[in-house]
Amino acid sequence: MTFNDRIFGVLMIVLAVAYGWGATQFPESFGGSEAVGPSTFPFLLAAVLVLSSLYMIVRPDPDNAWPWSRTGIELIVAVVVLVLYAMLLQPLGFIISTSLAVGILCWRMGAVPIKAVVTGVSAAVVVFLLFNFALDLSLPMGLLEFLEVG
Repeated sequence: MTFNDRIFGVLMIVLAVAYGWGATQFPESFGGSEAVGPSTFPFLLAAVLVLSSLYMIVRPDPDNAWPWSRTGIELIVAVVVLVLYAMLLQPLGFIISTSLAVGILCWRMGAVPIKAVVTGVSAAVVVFLLFNFALDLSLPMGLLEFLEVG
């Protein structure tokens, strides 16, 4: 797996560079280039991804078998849920799509379905309120546009 880890690390660096370049396409924030704007968080994520990938290239894990049992299936389910989350974020809105994604992932990790739903909805609402009011960053409302928060 050391060779696979190094290849994966290189691919993640390519992804980080593309992600960072995408962040440069955001419009400049109202406060100018010194203010924290929409590109700040993506730049930080890209930097963390580059550093993590470099570590993976320099110090790969020892050989381990890929978990093609239940763990492998759960990883595939998680990736599918996250891809669907990204696709549904705009049409459904942040609260609904995040509630669904977090709820499904919690359920797949072993939570009782009702607790998974409560966790998904509460996490979505809390994060939405933090972004909307504390950080003053608007998130897509989607189907809940009639609520017009903030």
